[in-house]
Amino acid sequence: MKTLPFKAEDLIGGAGAYSERTRRSSISGVQDKVQLLRKRGGYEVVESGGTHILKPVPRSGYMRLAGDVPANGALTMDIAQRVFRIPVARHELVRLADGELAYLTERFDRQNGRKILQEDFCQLSGRSPETHGANYKYDASYEELAQLVRRFCPAHAVENPKVFFLVLFNYVFSNGDAHLKNFSLFAGPQGDYILTPAYDLLDTSVHIPNEASATALDFFADGHFTHAYETLGFHSSADFVELGACFGVSEAEVHCDIDRFPACRGRVERLVEAAALSTQAKELYLAHFHNRLRAIAQ
Repeated sequence: MKTLPFKAEDLIGGAGAYSERTRRSSISGVQDKVQLLRKRGGYEVVESGGTHILKPVPRSGYMRLAGDVPANGALTMDIAQRVFRIPVARHELVRLADGELAYLTERFDRQNGRKILQEDFCQLSGRSPETHGANYKYDASYEELAQLVRRFCPAHAVENPKVFFLVLFNYVFSNGDAHLKNFSLFAGPQGDYILTPAYDLLDTSVHIPNEASATALDFFADGHFTHAYETLGFHSSADFVELGACFGVSEAEVHCDIDRFPACRGRVERLVEAAALSTQAKELYLAHFHNRLRAIAQ
């Protein structure tokens, strides 16, 4: 694990740091994000044009186990990439000069010093604080993600199943903050919009035990719930079968996607046990994972 020559107290509130807060409690709403520019021999804190984003431990009084947030993010991204072959942003867990852990990720919207055309799903849908209020990131549904992909991606038949699996992954790993800004499209090699690598994946329930919802967005554009959800009180395979149809994913394909999670249970558990999380955070992470495995088995 590399050590960066910065102290958390010097970074938070300093050059390049910013916080975005909403009325909804969220991990992303309280994290300081510091832009770093990769230079020969190390990194420099900058206000713009950075090559990397550094996220120190959040300074929040209401968040449980805040010190585990960086390791939680690194672990969940590792699971997505190494176990489920989801393309993710380059990332690593680093140590600061004062001994604190921090999460470092490389910006994928820049290559060879040039900015790549990228838009998140808030931008694609025309949502902003001015148009949709403080909770604009949550004012949508996962079904609308599929609609936006069909609108903007010529290869939507390829990209939409990827978005669907990412929604399913976020549910299984209790990411209750998978809102519109955490999905993006960018210009691919041919100039067409394609899905960006995944980013900001983590089990938010470890830190926010009383989240308003198990998912950041409603499943369906009209806000309805499936009969299974009304009966069980949680999202099960039936919910994902119906949602999958919105993404052009057949029922058989949805069940294949679902089956990947219990099949990889052992690999996930070993990664959690090896992670730089506290004992309590590991126990919560695994409990949430096991609970969601039972949910999607219904």
